[in-house]
Amino acid sequence: MPSYLSEADHAKVTQAVRTAEEQTSGEIVTVLADRSDGYSDIALSWAAFFAFTVLTLAALFPDPPLRFYASLHATWNAEWSPGEVFAMASGMGILTFLVVWLLQFIDAVRFAMVPRIVKRNRVFDRAVSHFKVGAERRTHGRTGVLLYLSMREHRAEIVADETIAEKVDPEVWGEAMVDMLLLVKKGDIAGGLVAGIRDVGAVLAEHFPRHEDDQNELPDRLIEL
Repeated sequence: MPSYLSEADHAKVTQAVRTAEEQTSGEIVTVLADRSDGYSDIALSWAAFFAFTVLTLAALFPDPPLRFYASLHATWNAEWSPGEVFAMASGMGILTFLVVWLLQFIDAVRFAMVPRIVKRNRVFDRAVSHFKVGAERRTHGRTGVLLYLSMREHRAEIVADETIAEKVDPEVWGEAMVDMLLLVKKGDIAGGLVAGIRDVGAVLAEHFPRHEDDQNELPDRLIEL
C-alpha cells in the first residue's frame, strides 16, 4: 500500500492531536487508510453480470456472433450442431467474465465500478471496526473519538464513544468533515487531518473540558494503513 504522508506530515498530525487534547479530556485517534475494502465480491458480481448479459444478447440476436465465429473459420452458411452452439456460447461467457474480472485489477477501474452506497457503508463499517479495536471504551470517561480517512473511496468518518455520542449530535461533526475534506481534495492530506482534529478538539473542549489530573490514554500518532 502506498504511503501518503511524509515523516514531517506525521509529526504535524501528531502535534495537532496533542494541541487539541490540551483543552479536553477527550482522546482523538486518527487513522489514514489506503482503502477500506478489496471489493472482490463486487468485482465478481460485475464479471458475472456482463457475462450473463453477453449470453442473453447472444440468445436474443444469435446471427451476429454466429457469422463472426464463421468468419474466423472461413466458413459460410454453416450448419451448427447444438454442441457447437453451446460451446460458442460458453466461450463467449467465460471470455467476457475473465476480461471484466481482470480489468478490475486496475484500481481506477475497480473503484469506479463500486456503487457509492457500497463504498459509504464499507468505509463506515471499517471505521467502526477500527474504533472498536483502538478507541472504544479504552478511556476512563469513554471519551474517545476516531477520525478515519479512506483515500481510495474519497470518504471520511468520525466515530465517537458512547459518552460523547450522548451529548454531541452526529451533525455537529459536519464542520470538521467539511474542513478536513476541503483540504484533502486539494491534495493537502496532512492539512486536512489537522483541520479535522482542530474542529473535533473544539467540540470536545466545549463538552468535555480538560481536568487537572487528566492523562493521555490513547496514542497521539497517526495510524497509516
